[in-house]
Amino acid sequence: METSSNQKTTSAFVHLSTLTQYFIPFGNYIFPIIIWGASKKDSDYIDHHGKQAINFQLSLLLYSLILCLIAIPIFIVTIFKNMPVNAIIHDDDFIIENFHLEHITGMVIIGITAAVLFFTLKVAEFFLIIYASIKAANGELYKYPLTINFLKTPKKEENKTEISEENESSINHQSENETV
Repeated sequence: METSSNQKTTSAFVHLSTLTQYFIPFGNYIFPIIIWGASKKDSDYIDHHGKQAINFQLSLLLYSLILCLIAIPIFIVTIFKNMPVNAIIHDDDFIIENFHLEHITGMVIIGITAAVLFFTLKVAEFFLIIYASIKAANGELYKYPLTINFLKTPKKEENKTEISEENESSINHQSENETV
C-alpha cells in the first residue's frame, strides 16, 4: 500500500492528538475522533491508525476504571478502619498516630498493586503513543499491544482472502463462459 506524505502526517497527528488529555479533559477522545473522522474516507491508512488510536484510548479507559474500582474502595476502607470512631463522631482532627501497621492486610497490598499498575499503565501509554506516531510517520501500520478492538480493523489476511476468492469466482465465471 503506497501512502502519501500527507497521509503519514495525518496518521501521526491522530496518535499525537491523544496527548491532549494532559491539557484538555477528554482531549484524548475528542481530537483523534475529529482528525480521524475528517480523513478516514480519504485513505485506508488513516482509517487504520485512527481506529487503533481510539481503540487504545478506550481500552486504557476500561483498564483504568477497573484498577480504580479495585484500589479506591480498599484505600477508603483502610483509612476508616484505622481511624477511631470517637475521632469521627466528635469531629476531632485526624492524627497520623491513629494509623497502625497491624491493620494492613492483603487487601491493602492488592490496592497498592492496582495503584502501581495504574501508574505503569499511564507511563506506558505515553511511550506507546510516541512509538505509534513514529511508526505512522514512517508509513508502517501499527497495532497497540493489549488493545481491545471496539472499532474493527480489517486484517491483511482477510483482505487477501476476499480478493483471492473474488479472483477465483471471476476465473471460474470466465471459464464457464468459454466452455459454453
